[in-house]
Amino acid sequence: MLDFTGSALLEEGVTARVFLDRLIQESQGTDDTDAFFVADLGDVVKKHLHFLKALPRVTPFYAVKCNSSPEVVRTLAQLGTGFDCASKTELELVQGFGVPPDRIIYANPCKQLSHIQHAAKTGVTMMTFDSESELDKVSSSHPDARMILRIVADDSRATLALSPKFGAELSACRHLLEVAKRLRVEVIGVSFHVGSVSIDPQTFAQSIADAGMVFSLGKELGHDMHLLDIGGGFPGSADYYEEFEKISAVINTALDKHFPEGCGVEVVAEPGRYYVASAFILAVNIIGKKELPLEETGLDGARNSGSKNFEYYLNDGMYGSFFHVSFEKPVLNPSPHKVPSLDQPLYASRLWGHSSKQMDCIVDGLQLPELRVGEWLIFENLGAYTASIAFTFNGLQPPGTHHVMPQWARKVMQLDPEALLQLSHSMEKVMLVS
Repeated sequence: MLDFTGSALLEEGVTARVFLDRLIQESQGTDDTDAFFVADLGDVVKKHLHFLKALPRVTPFYAVKCNSSPEVVRTLAQLGTGFDCASKTELELVQGFGVPPDRIIYANPCKQLSHIQHAAKTGVTMMTFDSESELDKVSSSHPDARMILRIVADDSRATLALSPKFGAELSACRHLLEVAKRLRVEVIGVSFHVGSVSIDPQTFAQSIADAGMVFSLGKELGHDMHLLDIGGGFPGSADYYEEFEKISAVINTALDKHFPEGCGVEVVAEPGRYYVASAFILAVNIIGKKELPLEETGLDGARNSGSKNFEYYLNDGMYGSFFHVSFEKPVLNPSPHKVPSLDQPLYASRLWGHSSKQMDCIVDGLQLPELRVGEWLIFENLGAYTASIAFTFNGLQPPGTHHVMPQWARKVMQLDPEALLQLSHSMEKVMLVS
């Protein structure tokens, strides 16, 4: 297989999936059956162009925590996005690609003092806060800081709520802004986050309205408020398009109402999974198998065409690329690399990871054809919160990643910002070439 460094330029007409198939074919007859990702950086480029078109007033600041692949960061840096960093390590990663400080937000409302000092030394001034203690830390260690007050958003309909941990209640904002004034800490704006994958676009509208009230309060107290950060929560899987369009329409309408164009407020967002979820495909190998009678497992065999079911053991698991399954509860629909015939019987199947832990069950109740040890399963839409939070439990290493770039995307990345913007308004062309 190829090295897990850099990115391969795809031949004309070759897709990331075709590239993955070639890698599996190359592994046949060898002992190289480690799980691996293929990352389509062209998909990241396409998402960026769509973002520019759908949200013309919003500048994306990629949430590095979602997927810290250097190739993804490099690609987005070349495209001119900003970056949402949550630690000194993420700041160093982004700064290593020459991203200037004014394109970085240290968007963690609770920061370690030494990390704040690192930001100060490297010129990163935009940071979020939601408490008085954070203002105390900043006032004593980063005199040039420009703070963004994070407020609570209604994330009750999101896949993963963030408000229990971060965000100031609206009733607390006056006090925090007064404390900032007393400590001579500059507050330049407001941020919020509607939660991971919000299914109610109206939560953006309400949060933008709430931010408008805090802006008025801040200006009343003498703060120069000119930045609105609408956070993340955007969908990013392959079927993202329709839902993203709905969210974008709600955001644009709310911005026109509460922060009309020409009001002097810059609007940014922190998309993470939006950029990377559908770009990453994972190939895992079956390293073990058990055949069990139905009554031994109690799996739902409604579609079973035989009196047995199977348990498969994969060379990746809940302590690797699938840890996000434990808190996001996504629907996983892996497909066998060898496409089964239409008349091939299906059996109730359970997939286990490769660690020694009992809770390392990736997914249960699947309907799959009978598979053999050594065959491959393919998981799509696995770019968000997978590799970035994988463990090395039992000494098991996370899968490596092959990054690929279509030729059309490489050409797009060579365009200047104005040309990128013009191309984004002809998305039908972008969709065709991809």
